[in-house]
Amino acid sequence: MNSKLIRAEELLPVDVEEMFGLLNNHFQGVKKDVFQNDLDNKNWVILIKDEHTNELKGFSTLLMYDTCFEGETISIVFSGDTIVDPSAWSSSALSTSWISSINKLRCEYCQGKLYWLLISGGYRTYRFLPLFWQEFYPRYDMPTPENILCLMQDLAVKRFGENYNIKTGVVRFSHPHILRDGLRGIPVERLQDPHIRFFQTVNPGHLNGDELVCFTEITEENLTRAGRRMWFSGTNAVDKIPNSILKIPASK
Repeated sequence: MNSKLIRAEELLPVDVEEMFGLLNNHFQGVKKDVFQNDLDNKNWVILIKDEHTNELKGFSTLLMYDTCFEGETISIVFSGDTIVDPSAWSSSALSTSWISSINKLRCEYCQGKLYWLLISGGYRTYRFLPLFWQEFYPRYDMPTPENILCLMQDLAVKRFGENYNIKTGVVRFSHPHILRDGLRGIPVERLQDPHIRFFQTVNPGHLNGDELVCFTEITEENLTRAGRRMWFSGTNAVDKIPNSILKIPASK
């Protein structure tokens, strides 16, 4: 697999069509105008293509921006639509390129502290957080600190408006992306993981496309051991991580 980070305005029409097709193949309720509007509001895209056929196998859209909170300028990376075709699940290309891309953007563009804002509509996406980050929220084993909660809520209200429920921390879109049969649901054995049980508890509507607002600070000090290996060692570290964890079908 080949991966590359490009500015959203550099996408070719064929890239956009392939991205929409890939998303539509795996989700119900995908609308072209909604997809295009979401893409228009992103400034970076990671593309994953088959190195032999050049067929698009995955992508992730990103919005990198600066904002001000309580008098401090901070940088935010917001994850948009993200999908990997099952035929490429054995590859770590997306996970590797996502981490390396964020590190590149962090070094070149950040104006202050960098935070990752994402919304998790599936347990695989949420499980990405404890795998690579020591501190993230919300989580099962401790409440979200008041200052972090206020920041999360401020960002979510500004980004999602009335679609965001400030009491539950869940976003419900008018046109949600719902995973197709075969990708939906949480296997019973995965509920032994306390992180996954927590996700199911706080986002009971995930089967219908509800998305849980999640948050972490992107710093070297906040990386887990696996995260540090991935951050500094590239693909060699990812090869040691179970593929079942690295499959990330969706995060809008």
